[in-house]
Amino acid sequence: MIKKIKKAIKNKLYREMEEKDIDIEEAKQLQNEGAIVIDVRSPQEYREGHLDGAISIPEYEIKKEIQNIVADKNKKIVVYCGSGGRSKKAQKTLNKLGYQDVYNIYNGLINY
Repeated sequence: MIKKIKKAIKNKLYREMEEKDIDIEEAKQLQNEGAIVIDVRSPQEYREGHLDGAISIPEYEIKKEIQNIVADKNKKIVVYCGSGGRSKKAQKTLNKLGYQDVYNIYNGLINY
């Protein structure tokens, strides 16, 4: 039982890169190729600083707002947050909504 709990905590804290997890340089390249970059942090965090060209859609609003911003479900989308947790959740939400080409900046802006 304790081993399971330790493993769950480790997985939460030290998530490994998954498919469609990218670094900031890859995100910039995708943006140069036309991808939409979405900052899923709070509006306050966005105002304090964000990646050039990123639009703000807080993670808690993504399901409601995304179709107003990105109607084409085949469009490349890059999501990010402060540490990668909210953006991973947003990526999964977008996939469930039918968006096929969604990338997450691994570990968010922690290292940048």
